[in-house]
Amino acid sequence: ISLKGLTNVDVENYISYLHTTISEKTGKPYGISMQRHSLFALKSVIRWCQLHRPDDAPVTEIFTGSEYTGVNRKLKIDFIPDDVVAQINEALKTEENQYLKYGIIILQSTGMRIGDLLKLRIDCIKPHPISGYTIEWVQHKGRKNKAPMPVRSECVAAIEKLIEITKELRDEADEKDKDTLMIWRVSKGNRYIQQGTVQVVSKGTFANYWFKKFIKDNDIKDANGDYYNLTSHQFRRTLGTDMLSKGTNINVIQQVLGHSDASVTKRFYADVKDKERAEVFKSVGVIGNINQIQSNAFDNISEFEWFKANKDKGACMCDGYCTKPVIDGKICDRLLKRQKCYTCSRYITTPEYLDAHKRHLANLEKQLEEGVIYGEHYAEHFIPTIEVLKVIIERLEGLQNGN
Repeated sequence: ISLKGLTNVDVENYISYLHTTISEKTGKPYGISMQRHSLFALKSVIRWCQLHRPDDAPVTEIFTGSEYTGVNRKLKIDFIPDDVVAQINEALKTEENQYLKYGIIILQSTGMRIGDLLKLRIDCIKPHPISGYTIEWVQHKGRKNKAPMPVRSECVAAIEKLIEITKELRDEADEKDKDTLMIWRVSKGNRYIQQGTVQVVSKGTFANYWFKKFIKDNDIKDANGDYYNLTSHQFRRTLGTDMLSKGTNINVIQQVLGHSDASVTKRFYADVKDKERAEVFKSVGVIGNINQIQSNAFDNISEFEWFKANKDKGACMCDGYCTKPVIDGKICDRLLKRQKCYTCSRYITTPEYLDAHKRHLANLEKQLEEGVIYGEHYAEHFIPTIEVLKVIIERLEGLQNGN
C-alpha cells in the first residue's frame, strides 16, 4: 500500500471526519484529545514511511503544523474573576451540602490542591505559638509535608464543623480512613462502592458533580452569561493572584503554594489581577483554522450546520467570523453597528485576518493620538478596543509562529 498520493486536502478531510465522528463507546462526538491523538497517529505513520519507505511517502509536506493549535488553549488568566468569587461566597451562605461549603472555604483560604483537601487529617490544625492557628498537610504531588501555615479563623471554623459532622461516621470507616477529614456516607453506589458505606469523598464527586450542581443551583454565571466553569485548581491560582495584587513578595507566595521554584509561581499562578481584563480577554475567540471550530461553540447542531455552509458567505466578516449573526430572525445589533464584536462570545478570528487587525489597531492609535484634544472621554472610547486588539494580534502571531 502506498501513501504517496496523500495531500493536505486529505489531511483536512480526515480532521473534518474526526470532528463529526461519534464514539461507539460513549455515543458522543470525539473529544479534542481523542481527535488530536488520532491525527498524531496518522502523522507517526507518515513520518515512519518517510524514514523507512520514502518511495511510499508523500513527496511534499502534507501537515501544516497548526492542526488543533489554538483549540482549547489555556489563557494566561486562570483565576476566578471578582464578581464570580462574590457570587460563590454569597451562595455558600445558604449551601446545604456542608462538605462542599466548608471544602470551598478551605480551598479559598489555603490554596491546597483538591487531592490534598480530600486527604486532609482531622489533626491538621495546631495552635500558633504566639496567636491564632496554623494548618499542616501532606503535599502529595511533591511527597512532602507542608510547613505550618497561619490560617484564618473561618478556615479553622470550617474544619471544626467537618470534624463535628463526621464524628459519628468514624467508627464505620476503614482503619486507614478514620482520621481523614472528608469522609461521608455514600448516597449512591456503583460497581465499586456500595451505597450507604462510609468512604472518603472522591475527587469526581466533589470537583465534578458537586461543583457543577452548585454552579447551576445558584445560577453562577460568567461575563458572557454562561454557567461559570469552576475547577478546584482555580482557587489555588486565585489565592496566588490575590496575594501578588496586594504586593506580597513572590517568594512568600511560593512558600504558601509550596512550589520548589519561584519561577513556577510567577509563570503559572501569580498575575496582577484586573477583573475587567479577565472578563474581556476570556471572550476573545482565536483559533488556528476556522475549519477546526467545534460544535460545542453553538447552541444546537442546526446552527453548527448553518455555519459550516455559510462560513464563507453570511458568517464571514471583514476580520473574522460570526457564529450566530441572526437571532430570532433578526440580524444581531452588534453586527449591524459593528460595536465590540471582539469581545462577543459569537466572534471568532483566525491568522488570515492578522493584517486586518494590525491595520485597525494602527488606525485607532492614530485617531487616539489626534483626538487627545477631546479629553479623557474620547480616549476611553478607544482604549478598551485597542487593548483587546493587541491581545488578538499577539495570539494570532503566536499561532503563525507555531507557539
